[in-house]
Amino acid sequence: MSLTTSATAEDLGVFIDASPSPFHVCATVAAELEGAGYVRLHEGREWSTPPGRNYVVRGGSIIAWDTGDGDAFRIVGGHTDSPNLRLKQHPGRTSAGIGMVALEPYGGAWLNSWLDRDLGLSGRLAFRSGSARAGNTTVDHVLVHVTEPVVRVPQLAIHLSEDRKGVSLDPQRQVDAIWSLDPDGPDVLDWVSSYAGIEPTSLLGWELMTHDVAPCRLIGADSELLSAPRLDNQGTCYAGLRALLDGEPSVHTRVLALFDHEEVGSGSERGAASDFLSTILERIVLARGGSRADYLQAMAASVCVSGDMAHATHPNYPERHEPSHRIAINGGPVLKVNQNLRYASDAVGEAVFALACDTAGVPMQRYVHRADLPCGSTIGPITAARTGLTTIDVGAPQLAMHSARELMGAADVGMYSAALQAFLSAA
Repeated sequence: MSLTTSATAEDLGVFIDASPSPFHVCATVAAELEGAGYVRLHEGREWSTPPGRNYVVRGGSIIAWDTGDGDAFRIVGGHTDSPNLRLKQHPGRTSAGIGMVALEPYGGAWLNSWLDRDLGLSGRLAFRSGSARAGNTTVDHVLVHVTEPVVRVPQLAIHLSEDRKGVSLDPQRQVDAIWSLDPDGPDVLDWVSSYAGIEPTSLLGWELMTHDVAPCRLIGADSELLSAPRLDNQGTCYAGLRALLDGEPSVHTRVLALFDHEEVGSGSERGAASDFLSTILERIVLARGGSRADYLQAMAASVCVSGDMAHATHPNYPERHEPSHRIAINGGPVLKVNQNLRYASDAVGEAVFALACDTAGVPMQRYVHRADLPCGSTIGPITAARTGLTTIDVGAPQLAMHSARELMGAADVGMYSAALQAFLSAA
């Protein structure tokens, strides 16, 4: 039986273009949720009525749920952040008479891929509003999305390299961006503040990052590939959102949990290692009249699919992949297994996801990392250890992971979402 899903590669491209930062991912997801009748709740307020279709935002993380009649949860997890270059606290500097923006790599960014790209700026600004004299000063925040190409990190000319084979970049000195040919030109923070419609003197804090301004595109002889930034892991954010909205209500409470800061270890107040998921799930149980014991029993019966993107077998480097484990683009969702628990999947969880793929009518691929190469990880092991949930690590195949521009199969978008939908809606 094949499930109907509205997820498409074209719509994933629209989602990504609208979401250059984790905060924008949350805003994009929230807008879709509210259009489907979900209501935002706030952690600092009492939840006076039993939850139905709701969501909560904590910074660059968001959790949404559709309350079922049963006690257990079915959870699709993912992360909203992607490797990039971010502004330092004092970003203005001058070099060789040129105004520069000082940048710092975030996560495992593949630095050379960020060179010679037209980059915009995005993130959130915290600013002072009201009047100190009137005694009503408050701190507010606003999202900013500079869609125009305003900065660029230029590559060194091949004639200036020592061996004409390129350079190994120093992340401290060689990833700063050109901002203005006038060393006394506009201050970048003042400029971004004005762009966002706030007074530069009111700016109190910022989380600003760069993004490739080139739009997502379908490419290939038959448009069978999606070229896009931030597929890791907005591919999961989008597929999980569509799975939640397209699926039928279930006896389980269906949950979508998207966390910030996965690329740097998840150790923040809103990362997967925080209390965000566990406290929201407990409050759902308490709001419908349950007890702490009811919550613990519900957790023991619940399952989480940790969705992150997976490595497709690279046609130029097939020897870098585990033999007999070819992962094909447009070959269907990927189950990820690692004996050293870089992924959380075990036999019980593997069976759960295999059945979901079977229900969705899509093929399932099995990924194992080469034993002589260090394996990456994701929120799966963190979520499993933090909550005790049975957790399965899965993904959709892609190439060029952690590059400024990544590549995945167009058909994989719908198959990935259909499998997540089948998992969420399982009886």
